[in-house]
Amino acid sequence: MPMKFAIMVLGIVLLALAIAYFIVPAGSLPEFVPGYEAGSDRLHVKHGLVSLAAAVVLLGVAWVTGRSSR
Repeated sequence: MPMKFAIMVLGIVLLALAIAYFIVPAGSLPEFVPGYEAGSDRLHVKHGLVSLAAAVVLLGVAWVTGRSSR
């Protein structure tokens, strides 16, 4: 059960990061986030797509892991 929880939390974090990449300009991202560019007004669509894809995969793995084997 702890592994499923960790995968689910990581998936949710990546989903939130994907949303941030789509709506927050690169200059307004926190400095520790990949893609931060001081003073930049552009959005990181590719970063958002990759983060979204990883979130979907991780949440899918968490869902499959949590199913009972009946």
